[in-house]
Amino acid sequence: MNKTLLILLAPFFLLAETATDIQISWAKQHNLFQKGYFKSNEERFIKLVEEGQSPKTLFIGCSDSRVVPELITDARPGDIFVIRNAGNFVPTNDAKIEWDGIAASIQYAIEVLNVKEIIVCGHSHCGAIDGVLAPNKVSSLNDVAKWIRFGEEARTILDDEQKDGFKVEDPNGFAGRMSVLVQLDHLLTYPFIKSRVEKGELFLHGWYFIIDKGQLEVWQDQGEQSGFVPLNHKISN
Repeated sequence: MNKTLLILLAPFFLLAETATDIQISWAKQHNLFQKGYFKSNEERFIKLVEEGQSPKTLFIGCSDSRVVPELITDARPGDIFVIRNAGNFVPTNDAKIEWDGIAASIQYAIEVLNVKEIIVCGHSHCGAIDGVLAPNKVSSLNDVAKWIRFGEEARTILDDEQKDGFKVEDPNGFAGRMSVLVQLDHLLTYPFIKSRVEKGELFLHGWYFIIDKGQLEVWQDQGEQSGFVPLNHKISN
């Protein structure tokens, strides 16, 4: 390794030594993965390397550690292409921005992997939605304060509902669900998405995960009867 690089990294190596117990814990868990899940699915991993990935679904979810896309969907490696960020927000298409990791990942999923559906999944008790509803609480977090603007439309919808006399028992849950719909609209600001949706080549879905119930809901567009319903409802009907 380059000597200059070693000197620059020296403080971090010292920090790593003080975190030995944590590293040992991860090593043990990784060992369980190799001996268990990987061993049972080794052929699939090899096939994914030899043939490449070809997921049919792009899953845009929150970074929240309690919401694990592959776990709540029982997905296998190679099944879903995942993008996670605070609030499961989708930045609107803006040609003036020179780089955007979220937009780049979305474009790769659509134009290279050729996914057939996009799922935007929100969840209960979302910290980013709390920030959207009370911006003053995150005003000292410069990057967070700028990021949550992509969920502001959900707060506006909530405010309008309350002005009309609608009593919202769970503001975070209501705004979180509305934000999912807002992000679906944001997706349509990308020409390569809008054109595929209009041609029936790509489908957009809104999901919402209730953490303490382990329940996924899906947006069902049925005019005045539209709303989020349990995903399991699709099986029973």
